[in-house]
Amino acid sequence: MKNSYTAVLKQYEDSWIGWIEEIPGVNCQEQDYDSLVKTLQITLKEALELNKQDALEAAGSEYRELSIAP
Repeated sequence: MKNSYTAVLKQYEDSWIGWIEEIPGVNCQEQDYDSLVKTLQITLKEALELNKQDALEAAGSEYRELSIAP
């Protein structure tokens, strides 16, 4: 599993918005920068775990796992 991802963070009006470039759907909004970073970390972790669970369920009972680097 990849150990780091790229977060795009931007101040927007009175809050901060951010998203993870590599994982669609991982985006957050918070009132301050530090809270945004923490929320993005939590959301990214949850999304990766959910994606992994979905992939394994779709594979059924007989499958192989292989670590592949780009």
